[in-house]
Amino acid sequence: MAYCSSCGNSIASDARFCPRCGQPYGPTVAAGPVVMPLDYQIQGDNLQVVRIKLQPGQELFAEAGKMLYKTPSIQWETRMSGGSVGQKLWGALKRTVMGESLFLTYFKAVQPGEVGFAGSYPGRLQPFTLAAGQSVMVQRDSFVCAQDTVQLNIAFVKKLGVGFFGGEGFVLERLTGPGTVFIHGGGDFIDFTLAAGEMLQVDTGCVVAFDEGVNYDIQFVGGIKTAIFGGEGLFLATLTGPGRVIVQSMTLDKLRRELAPGRSGGDEKGPLGAIGGFFRSDD
Repeated sequence: MAYCSSCGNSIASDARFCPRCGQPYGPTVAAGPVVMPLDYQIQGDNLQVVRIKLQPGQELFAEAGKMLYKTPSIQWETRMSGGSVGQKLWGALKRTVMGESLFLTYFKAVQPGEVGFAGSYPGRLQPFTLAAGQSVMVQRDSFVCAQDTVQLNIAFVKKLGVGFFGGEGFVLERLTGPGTVFIHGGGDFIDFTLAAGEMLQVDTGCVVAFDEGVNYDIQFVGGIKTAIFGGEGLFLATLTGPGRVIVQSMTLDKLRRELAPGRSGGDEKGPLGAIGGFFRSDD
């Protein structure tokens, strides 16, 4: 698979220009560092654990608090990402906006060893093996761990309406290869591969991840009666292919409603239930 050297979007082999940014494209494949394949196994059902076996020299970084165990041969260190003080502070600011902790924990094998990670609530783990320059967009707070060659960055939603009503807030996370990365979401996952122009309508907040080439927008549910009494809120998230989309069956917002004392009315949302915060999502 070839990727645009400017924006990282996937490009057809016969394309002359990138369909996203318009940059001229030559018949080359994005170059990048050589990445040793990661030996891992995901165990469990809705409380999954990823067990990763590291060879000498291999290194991972993870969200603080996600590690379950490690063998003594795995060295670990908690630090801010970035080389200079300015880069560290800027990285900390971005991670705060993304809803992540200020620090990342790095795990490096000096001898063959193993380390295990899991999410913070019932759900599933999803691995992505990304080529050099390939990116995937994921929901805020979903990052678990990745090889040290993967870049974790903030991605702002470009459309104002999507930020307010899309269920994910204005902030998504962009993960760019090369390397393997793991994310976590609630409940079970449904995986879709959308053709060019094919659209999927999803309950707001239930989108876990999608390819960077997928168009993400929001759409009014329809009639006033459906919006008020349909129980799904005022808006649906719309994703238009081509690309892969992963949807989760449970969100933290739904879990909170189920566990709230004195709750009534089933799982339905109020008419304004789809409105998210400016930089924040309850999911």
